Amino acid sequence: AMSDALKKRKSKVVRSETGTPEGKRGRGDGEQEVRVYSEEVELDGSDPAEDYRQYKLTCKALAKLMNEIQELKANGAKDGCAEVEQKRMQSCIHFMSLKKLNRLAHMRLKRGRDQTHEGKQRVDVLHLQLQNLLYEVMHMQKEISKCLEFKSKHEEIDLVSIDEFNKEAPPEISRISITKDDPHQLTLARLDWELEQRKRLAEKYKESLSSKEKIQKSIEVKKEHLSSLQPGLNAIMQASLPVQEYLSMPFEQTQKQIEIARHLPPSLYVLLVQANAYGQACGECFSFTNDKSLSVSISGDVDEAKALAKPPDDSQDDDSGDSDAEEEQTDRHTPTRCLNFSHVVNVLLFPVSLDGSVLHLFFYYLMNLNIMTVKAKVSTATDLTGAISAGELLNSDTLLNCLYANDQGRETPNPANRYQFDKVGISVFGDYVAELGHPYQWVQRLGGLQFPSETPEVCDSLSASHMESTMKLLRGRVQSRLALHKQFSSLGIVCGECQHLFPTKVLSRLSRWTAITHHEYTNLSFTRHVSDAGLARETDLFFLAVVERGTARLQAAVVLNPRYPEISPLFALSLSWKGERAGRSDDNLRAIESEVNVFKSELQGPRPGHQLLTNQVARLCVCLDVYLETDGQDDSVEGPREFPREKMCLRTARGPNRLKPFKYNHPQGFFSHR
Repeated sequence: AMSDALKKRKSKVVRSETGTPEGKRGRGDGEQEVRVYSEEVELDGSDPAEDYRQYKLTCKALAKLMNEIQELKANGAKDGCAEVEQKRMQSCIHFMSLKKLNRLAHMRLKRGRDQTHEGKQRVDVLHLQLQNLLYEVMHMQKEISKCLEFKSKHEEIDLVSIDEFNKEAPPEISRISITKDDPHQLTLARLDWELEQRKRLAEKYKESLSSKEKIQKSIEVKKEHLSSLQPGLNAIMQASLPVQEYLSMPFEQTQKQIEIARHLPPSLYVLLVQANAYGQACGECFSFTNDKSLSVSISGDVDEAKALAKPPDDSQDDDSGDSDAEEEQTDRHTPTRCLNFSHVVNVLLFPVSLDGSVLHLFFYYLMNLNIMTVKAKVSTATDLTGAISAGELLNSDTLLNCLYANDQGRETPNPANRYQFDKVGISVFGDYVAELGHPYQWVQRLGGLQFPSETPEVCDSLSASHMESTMKLLRGRVQSRLALHKQFSSLGIVCGECQHLFPTKVLSRLSRWTAITHHEYTNLSFTRHVSDAGLARETDLFFLAVVERGTARLQAAVVLNPRYPEISPLFALSLSWKGERAGRSDDNLRAIESEVNVFKSELQGPRPGHQLLTNQVARLCVCLDVYLETDGQDDSVEGPREFPREKMCLRTARGPNRLKPFKYNHPQGFFSHR
């Protein structure tokens, strides 16, 4: 009955840690009144010492009830008896009291921890404020020390004395009435006078520099005059050679050269005779002498040439299998020996070029292959090693490439040689070109050799018909390469005859010119369309030019054909300014490429157009100026324009592609569209 009453009483009580000990009634009718209380409110009014005493008493009473229940059970009382149940219920009440006291203790501990944490936070805030104040004090002390240790720039300047300043300075600067009693104003006035004096000295310095430049120019003109005397002296020496030969009467030497010429193979003999005939007909210096100042000479061992010219021994059996096998085995193991069996008496041809430069041509006849080869070498009167990226221009391995179109001299022109190569295990003849020479088609024609018959025929008329045109091409090739050498040493400087093609003021400048390989050229992203079109071959020369102005950087990949200036250089452009732009994606860059590549007739200059490359580079600089100066101003960027407009243009843009005016009109001096 007591347990039932306890359950009824518990069902009417609701604990709430946040509520108030006030009786509340539900809104619905018939609901019983519910008592709500909060242990936190009870905690505020309880005493910890009293709770501890109550805990001791409860534990003592609980222990006593346990002992009494144990004694009753020991005396034979059953579990269901009224006395045991009553003591058990009292023990439960004590247990509930202990649980309540435990909750109060935990809540009191939590409250203490919270109060401690709040106290720590207040202490941390105060400590942080203290640290901030200390940091501000330290910062102020540093600023004060900086101000005290500050030294002005004017203290490092040795100013004139005050007396000298008052004596020499004009009244508008000295202002004696103001500076007399004010040291600060006096210092400012002395600094103004120092600035005025330095401006005057700067003007004198500029005048001195201009006079120095004039003197240097006059010295350079005199040096050029002195250096120009050397080719004239050389020409005089060359012109005096016929007189010297006439006085010495070299009949025996001429007869000896004619005797040597009889032992030449037919192709070299035809070349020798036709070269001499051409020299006599055209007024060139050709003769059969060993004098190296002349154009044709013969070198070699006559006795060895006679031994090679003897017919084979009749007693030798050509059908001997053992002999053939031995010869075949020897040839297979010595392919270079099989190819390099050249005639021991060779012809040396020297077509003289301009400015004292000489092209040395060494012609060889390969007896085993029945073809002719040539090696070239250029000697110049002046040193050309200082030219930038000009190492491949006079390279003997590539100098005569494509003298005639598509004649690269890498493969033998004789079809019968293919079977000989297979016999000795040779796959590519080009691997032996450096040692044996280049078998160009025009070399075969000069020697009178005709193919594709297995045994080449020697035709004297074939050599005569090609001699003049080949000599002109050789002269043109050497002159063009020497002109390129000269341009590379001063690339970007336009000659006086072409000054009218460009405006007077060009701000873009060529900052870099380097030679690159064919592989490096094809790896550039903005040259892919040139490579795909087949306009960049391995026989061409490749260069990379960089034109700069301010923050703009224009890269130009140049393909220089060996037949320059007959075939003009080809430019591919890429601009690095406000991003990366290429000729394939930017219409104006494509228009600049057209100005340089397509309209080359305007840039040829004096015949035969050797200044074409320099004029193309100059036009590239002019077009970059127009491109940058006509670009629209970005309104979001304050300040003056990076590239102020200095070129006069009728219209800055035209058409839906907004093309810029790149055509220069002389003598009006303005730019217009094509």
